[in-house]
Order: sequence, then C-alpha cells, then structure tokens
Amino acid sequence: MDSIASLGKKGLRTWVEINTRALKHNYSVFRKLVGGKMLMAVAKSNAYGHGLVPFSKTMEKFGVDWIGVDSVKEAIRLRKEGIKKPILVLGYTMPENINLAVSKKISITISSFDGLNGLIALPSASKKKLKIHLKIDTGMSRQGFLSQDIHKVINFIESRSLTASIEGIYTHFAQAKSPNFSKSTMEQIQKFNEVVSAIKKVGLRPIVHASATSGSVLFPEAHFGMVRVGIGMYGLWPSEEVRAVYGPKIRLKPALYWKAVISEVKKVSMGNGVGYDFTEKLDRDSLLAISPVGYWHGYPRMLSSRGVVLVKGKRARVIGRVSMSMIVLDVTDIKGVKAGNEIILIGKGEKEEISAEEVASLCNTINYEIVTRINPLIRRIYI
Repeated sequence: MDSIASLGKKGLRTWVEINTRALKHNYSVFRKLVGGKMLMAVAKSNAYGHGLVPFSKTMEKFGVDWIGVDSVKEAIRLRKEGIKKPILVLGYTMPENINLAVSKKISITISSFDGLNGLIALPSASKKKLKIHLKIDTGMSRQGFLSQDIHKVINFIESRSLTASIEGIYTHFAQAKSPNFSKSTMEQIQKFNEVVSAIKKVGLRPIVHASATSGSVLFPEAHFGMVRVGIGMYGLWPSEEVRAVYGPKIRLKPALYWKAVISEVKKVSMGNGVGYDFTEKLDRDSLLAISPVGYWHGYPRMLSSRGVVLVKGKRARVIGRVSMSMIVLDVTDIKGVKAGNEIILIGKGEKEEISAEEVASLCNTINYEIVTRINPLIRRIYI
C-alpha cells in the first residue's frame, strides 16, 4: 500500500488517499443490510469528496446496481470514463441537456409540472428512449411533486400520451437521521405508499426507492425496490444520533485520508504574533511548522486557532489564522519535526485520529460539508 501511495503522491504538497478496503467493507455492510434489494451508490458532489470517477469505477467493480449523481455533466463524465452501470441524475436537468442524457442512456429525475412540460417538446425518438424517475415531495417541501398531486401527474402523462419510460419513482426523508423523531418519517412513508399504489393502479411498475443511508439502517420497511446509499458508503455516519444507536451493531470504516507536507520549520520567540492580524501571540518559545494548505484547498478558515492535525502521529494545534494556502502548526512538543514530513488533516494515525466529525464539530457544521468541500483539483489516490 505504501509504495503505491508514494508513487501517486510524488511532487504533491497535499493529496487525498482513499482506502479501497474500507470502501469494500462498507459496500458489503450495506449489501447485506438491504438483502435482495437493489443498491445505488450515490457519487454526487465529487463522490462526497472522494473522487467521482475512481469511486464510481470502484463501486462498479464491487457490483453495485446503480450509481446516483447530481447532474447530467457528472453522468456524462462517468460514461466517457467507461461506466456501464445504470446512472440516475438526482438533481435538476436543464431542458437542453435531456437529449444528451438520452444519447448516453442516462436516467433523469422529473420533479415538477414544468419538467413534464419540457418533455413534450422532445423529438419522438428521444421520448421513446428517455427514462425518467418521478420525484415525490412527501413532506420535505423541497424537490418533488406534492404527494396530493399524483393524480394530476398521472392525468398529465395519460392525456398527453407521454412516451417516456417511467422507470422509477422516489422520495426523500427529512428526519430519518434522527431516531427520536421517527414519527415524521413514518408519515412520509405512508404518503409515499399511497402515491406508489396510485401509480401501480394505472399499470405502471417502476423501481421504487426512498431510503438513503439513515433510512436503510433505521427503516427497513422503506427499502422498497432499491436503497440509495451516500455518506455511509464512504464510512461516515449521517448523524451522531444514528451512530450512537447503531454504531455498536454496524461498523463503518472511513475511507478518506487527507494529507499534506510540512514545508518549513522555525523557532520563534515568546511574544511574537502569528499570522494575519496577530490573532495569537506566543506564550513560550515555540517551534512552528508551516504546511502549504489552506481554505482554498477546503481546510476551513473556521479552524483558525482551534484546528488540530497529526504530525508524526501526535496532535498539533493550528495556531493563528488559516490562510488561503497555508496553516501554521505548533510542534514545540513533538520531536524530530522537519520539512518534508507528512501530516494528516483528516484520518487515522497509529494511535490518534482526526475524524471528519471532529473537524465538523469544531466548525459547527456536519461531516458532509467537510469532505465535499475538499478542493476537487486535489489528487485522489486510491490505494
């Protein structure tokens, strides 16, 4: 593993390593959890920071049934890279991109009457080949047809002889990440079941899906025909509440390690200020290390004077402001630090770990945001 990583990171100041054994473990966990249902790996937002193309290729190799993306642009990229598995665009598709989706056998989401109207202008040949998944809003008040409008949707489809194939129908839960608030999710499931029944009464037999990571764990009754797993496939929990209840039963392995190098080390006297605006002054003679990574790379400015990284396996505090492309670390109590040493921004060392959840907590946000905002230009190395 080390030799492969070393080859891939040569000449890099910062990079992201993805452990494929961890991905395989997580895939196996969810494959077992959903039983005979189809499994979709959600790869939107650069695969939650893990690299759109290599993640999707890895999932295809493992045997995933579907890949979910946010846009036609992401889907086209995967097709160009040789991905053969069915792909569903979960986000909004611009009307001018529908024909492109048809040509590459990409399924799209239709979630509004404007979206349905946009299909009428398509050439007849495109309509016959287009595969759509209807998105239903069962209470989240976000993307989707209102559940009470399903009969209007059906009438629209029938009255205009819409020839597009209704391949799927799905919804999304608002509070599935909160085990203590299961009532609202059960209400959404009930609404969705009513919509599915109405669809089936007119002879349609689409793929039915509703659960994401939390739903797949907490609500087996909502597995339907397919489950969409995003954050969990990467070894991260959708919430601390779900982790607290199911962590002892279901072990997930974080796959992402964000690393960088130390570019210089210097001794600085007590009383000196550090970084922009001298937000900190040294209360002792200190050994400081600089690493060429900052908020442009996705390391949050919120971590100024509070972030922690691993240097030679030990915790070192970020001191002063996080700059656009640099951070300063207090390594006074760590022996043998020198330029060229690797540091871990997110990931596990031999004894210590800086988790995405810890970083998120320091920034008053969630692990999703931390990993998805790692600059996509940073190289992802699958090992």
